[in-house]
Amino acid sequence: MQLTKKGHACVRLERDGRTLVIDPGGFTEPEAAVGADAILVTHEHPDHFSEAQLRAALEASPAAELWTLRSVAEQVAAAFPGRVHTVGNGDTFTAAGFEIEVHGELHAVIHPDIPRITNVGYVIDGSVFHPGDALTVPERPVDTLLMPVQAPWSKLAEVIDYVREVKPGRAIDIHNALLTEDIAVPVYNRMLGPDGPGIGGAEHIRLGSGESLAL
Repeated sequence: MQLTKKGHACVRLERDGRTLVIDPGGFTEPEAAVGADAILVTHEHPDHFSEAQLRAALEASPAAELWTLRSVAEQVAAAFPGRVHTVGNGDTFTAAGFEIEVHGELHAVIHPDIPRITNVGYVIDGSVFHPGDALTVPERPVDTLLMPVQAPWSKLAEVIDYVREVKPGRAIDIHNALLTEDIAVPVYNRMLGPDGPGIGGAEHIRLGSGESLAL
């Protein structure tokens, strides 16, 4: 199969003229899922699930289908009857000619005060594993691990130990849009501000290079 990295956590897999796309989200190119025969989504967070992108892809290809967990399926199923399938840990199915296994159940812990949501990972053809937003160890060996390298819920030591535990032949970076400042700053400002879990009443201030503050 041919793997093409798209923005952030999205990849396209192609073989024998058929295309499978995983996690086209808000940090992904708008056309990333267009032309796909099948789409997989790991969870509902907007950097992995863009309703506009899914609708565009499903409308562009009337035979295309979506496999995802319930929280995502419920948002788009009514518009595409018979084409949206709900999956969970342990399920197996065929999508666009690829054999898929579902591994994992929960999103990684961002902060103990933030409720955990459902997250599933996908093993494709017994070879490639996309874990979504979790460090799930699949219950089988894989050749290629799509490795979330940076997220509000991870640290580098955990990523290193995760790859050591999975023992893939190769690890390919995904979930890396937050390494760019223009995307990272709004995300971390939100997490450290009033919409996040709270930082004990402290005022959160971000100074740009050269900016100063009287203390």
